[in-house]
Amino acid sequence: MTNLKITATIATAVILSFTAFSCNENKSSKETTMDNTMMKSGEMSTTDAQSTSAKQIVADYITIKDALVATNKDEAAKAGLAMETALNNFDMSTYTEQQQKTLKDIIVDAKEHAEHISMSEIEHQREHFKALSKDVTDMIAITGADSKVYEMSCPMYDGGSNWLSSSKEVQNPYYGEKMIDCGKMEKELN
Repeated sequence: MTNLKITATIATAVILSFTAFSCNENKSSKETTMDNTMMKSGEMSTTDAQSTSAKQIVADYITIKDALVATNKDEAAKAGLAMETALNNFDMSTYTEQQQKTLKDIIVDAKEHAEHISMSEIEHQREHFKALSKDVTDMIAITGADSKVYEMSCPMYDGGSNWLSSSKEVQNPYYGEKMIDCGKMEKELN
């Protein structure tokens, strides 16, 4: 049964890849019909599958960041648990073999940090958030981001630390209310 599922998944990915590569800028009505049929049968197109998975991981990360800004350990813990689940369900099948290898390494590391965030005190959550920030930044480099994401930096926390934000406004998750505006925007990722 498992081999059948793997074979069906691979066949679907090959068909979707062939369709994507054979398209010009405009889809023909035949390709649009195929996409719509697959969507109705419960399958997602390649682009939608990537966007949804990466989008959820970034959303969970931003929720953790916001909870740390507010020094809310319980909300950070809930978001860490949600992110761990999203990472476990991340579908890499549409990426190249090399991208999949890199993503697997990132996900293993990110899951460990999300797990620690889900069950730790606030200072320990912040320590793991620093490493998680690098993981999510590396993931976005491969998957892209559906919306604007800004890389921020704080020169004071642990010899210098970065984080990602959905806003250009500096809200430091490492110090929370103690030093909320410590840091600066480094660059926009997309």
